[in-house]
Amino acid sequence: MQNGYSHIVIGAGAIGSAAAYWLSRRPGTRVLVVEQFGLVNTLNSSGDVSRIIRHAYHSSDYTKLTPAMFEAWAEVEERSGMTLYVKTGGLDLATSAEASIAELDAYRGALAAEGIPYEDLTAAEIRARYPQWHIDDDVTGMYQEAGGLVDIRATVAAHTSLALAAGVEFVPDTRVTGVGVLPDSVTVRTDGGEFHAQNLVVAAASWLPELMPDLGLDYPLTLSQEQVTYFTSPNLGDFAPEKFPIWIFHGDETFYGFPVYGEPGVKLARDMRGRFITSSERVFEGDDDEAAILRSFLERHLPGAVGPVWANKTCVYDMAPDRDFVLDTLPGSPHVAVFNGAGHAGKFASLIGKILAELTVDGAASLPIGPFSLTRPALTDPGFVPAFRLT
Repeated sequence: MQNGYSHIVIGAGAIGSAAAYWLSRRPGTRVLVVEQFGLVNTLNSSGDVSRIIRHAYHSSDYTKLTPAMFEAWAEVEERSGMTLYVKTGGLDLATSAEASIAELDAYRGALAAEGIPYEDLTAAEIRARYPQWHIDDDVTGMYQEAGGLVDIRATVAAHTSLALAAGVEFVPDTRVTGVGVLPDSVTVRTDGGEFHAQNLVVAAASWLPELMPDLGLDYPLTLSQEQVTYFTSPNLGDFAPEKFPIWIFHGDETFYGFPVYGEPGVKLARDMRGRFITSSERVFEGDDDEAAILRSFLERHLPGAVGPVWANKTCVYDMAPDRDFVLDTLPGSPHVAVFNGAGHAGKFASLIGKILAELTVDGAASLPIGPFSLTRPALTDPGFVPAFRLT
């Protein structure tokens, strides 16, 4: 190869930096990472501080992966000397509405299928354990002790640092303009010149649509700009990680939140608010209208956290129609691996990087990733009904 690279990775965010690290652990690899912004920047979806990490999931397709997910983070913590996972416990709450109960039952089912213990809680038990919550008597909950947060920005720094120390080359501030896929090699065209390698990992997140034609991909990829808001208050100490867990409230809409970590405020958001955009329409500052919706949730359920807005931040969900991961190699081109996270990949970032390395070095993953295939009906059937509304 002209440049002598075994692998090129497009994107140096949470997934790309993880792939670079795990590839650097493989003998004989020479890896180049191309990033359109600076390294460990705040412009991609890993630019904020915290992401929820948990075993509890709506489907065992994900829960099957969570033990290995925690193991991957433990290895990176040991090798980097950094704390990346903060254990707080995880609380899922549901109202008496049928859809809300069904969602929580799906979480219980996925945990039970994998033999992962959890604890059911009544409203009175939730209030006794966490008096910060103001909830009606019809609310029920499920607690899983391994829940917590992963410091997503620190994970990018850790993976990047370890990869650099192992000899991985990073080219920041360089935009990929095209990709050429040959039977046994790839060419990556950038505004700084061309690079060649035997294998390619594409971790471009919401910028993937720009590269899909070159990769022969044509599945619908919907981008939704989401917002998290941090609220300060006189009672922040009541929401410290040792006193308050990460949480998800499954109601008419799904809200989720964090204890105080990384910023001097309680962080929360609603999942899938559905502000659909193209990558060029992305903005990096949130808006007061969304903050007002989040404030209303706090006023009703967590009044001790109510106070001035400390910060509004945005990220982008890059979603296949079923809102599941895309984690696969291109049909007919096993030397090219692609990932989409659908807005819930941060907790899995290191493991996904490891799997991408396996796919392009070993030719197969060590874990069951069939549900995330590029050939599943959600990506190949034009009549597939999306798991989210487009209006």
